[in-house]
Amino acid sequence: MDAALARQLSAGLNALGVASSAVQQQLLLDYLALLVKWNRAYNLTAIREPAAMVTRHLLDSLAVAPWLTGSRCIDVGTGAGLPGIPLAILFPGREFHLLDSNGKKTRFLFQARTALGLDNVTVHHSRAENFTPEQGFDVVLSRAFASLQDMLAVTRHLLAPGGVLLAMKGARPDDELQAITQHCAVRHIRPLQVPGLDEQRHLVELALLPTIDNQHRP
Repeated sequence: MDAALARQLSAGLNALGVASSAVQQQLLLDYLALLVKWNRAYNLTAIREPAAMVTRHLLDSLAVAPWLTGSRCIDVGTGAGLPGIPLAILFPGREFHLLDSNGKKTRFLFQARTALGLDNVTVHHSRAENFTPEQGFDVVLSRAFASLQDMLAVTRHLLAPGGVLLAMKGARPDDELQAITQHCAVRHIRPLQVPGLDEQRHLVELALLPTIDNQHRP
């Protein structure tokens, strides 16, 4: 990838206040190069221009980095690995599971994991509601999921005790929050500023309420 993209990425990470090494920044650019290459044949993302991918994929994903907790995370509906792969590059000491039901996307994810040497990444080809891990996750993360209610319905069984759901949204989803208040406590709604992106972004942090009803899906 060219020097202009490297400068764009470095400046964006600095603006986000996200610490990263030169090796990590190169891995992010290597991931982007793989995405550009595979996208020509597999149509993994509608965004084609690499500079736009830096903003809308890499920086948009990493805007949540300061708020990520726990050591074991799952990215549900990860698609081409967003935000899971950028976060796995940034946090090599944490475990990231990438879950998607689309075969061509999980094939890309297996290739990216191998090519980038991401030993902290595990790829799962499954629908979220059918995925039954042996151990729950500290964080269930999703980007641009259909609704908070849908996210809760298909992912709540993935949470470890005390775990949190992190939903990456565009506009503040007040109407969606109304639909889940009987099941969840809203811990935080954080506005995010993505460098180079003049659009709203919010990170919603949810915790299941400790009720008998929450032993089952809504």
